[in-house]
Amino acid sequence: MNDEQLETWKKNMQHYNETPFKDGVTPREPIWKKNKATLWYYRASEKKYNVPIFIIYSLINQPFILDLQTGGSTIEALVQKGFEVYLIDFGKPGLEDRDMDVSDVITSYIQPGMKAAINHSGTTEMTIMGYCLGGTMAAIYAAVAEEPIKNLVLFVTPIDFQSPAYFDKWVKALREGEIDRFRYLEELGIIPSSHVEAGIRMVTSPLYFTPYLSLLLNRHKKDYVEKWHRFNTWTKGHIPLTSGVAKQITKDLTKENKVINNRFEVNGKRAELSNIKANLLVVGTEGDRLVPLDHILPIINRVSSIDKQTHILKGGHTGTSVQNGKLPAYLDSWLDERSNPIEKQ
Repeated sequence: MNDEQLETWKKNMQHYNETPFKDGVTPREPIWKKNKATLWYYRASEKKYNVPIFIIYSLINQPFILDLQTGGSTIEALVQKGFEVYLIDFGKPGLEDRDMDVSDVITSYIQPGMKAAINHSGTTEMTIMGYCLGGTMAAIYAAVAEEPIKNLVLFVTPIDFQSPAYFDKWVKALREGEIDRFRYLEELGIIPSSHVEAGIRMVTSPLYFTPYLSLLLNRHKKDYVEKWHRFNTWTKGHIPLTSGVAKQITKDLTKENKVINNRFEVNGKRAELSNIKANLLVVGTEGDRLVPLDHILPIINRVSSIDKQTHILKGGHTGTSVQNGKLPAYLDSWLDERSNPIEKQ
């Protein structure tokens, strides 16, 4: 690449670093709102199943990664398969939400959102899909829920925090009471999205240049560039974290490991994992630096589900890996067998 081409590339990169995308590609409509949160409904292309899907995504990333691009969208693949899909989008918290913690998210947003989805669909049972920290909240909710949960699917979901995956010296000092764990969080009130992104980068990609090299090598491929741009928008679109959530993650999850030990409480009700009887699918990945398998798999032995399976993927912190508009075979067959297909007349 000569100097002129390099200069052109530098100017183009300013465009690629813009983040113009805010939503996914599949048509949807809001059916319930509260504060910053919205419950989105995605209508099935042709309804083929009696058990809709309720999706809970993480609190630190925007959920449009699940509807990133035509042909590569999890939500699009689900509605094309014949599922009604509901997605709880928590939105971006403001300083007025600073005290909101994980328990509040479950009782004030997930539970009423689930009720709204049940009422809207007229169903008697629901499948919950949880991703990463959204999966942690899904498992906690399933352990206290009175609503009818038939299936629970957890993607790269941390449940057991006993062995630190990163920052092990910090975690050790935290558990031994050697650091003031809350002063910084309380003073901020809201952890800015830039801080959240920096924390993730420290674990996954301290030197963040490989994606740009890939873009450089594939700059002549229109589809690749568009997908790269959308994905880059998502990676730079972290959501601010309330100090309440950050404090509860620090104390109840990281320090005291309450979820796997059945000591996490939601409105005074203990979230016993043995209360979970739904059909359970736990999905992890071998190369995940954020959520390793020893954080994911222990839930299998703590639930009361008779039908429970694990599926291990290769790669990093990934989810359903939709290709050519189709769900991966393992998920396609698992859902099909457990979602009460509508009999053709």
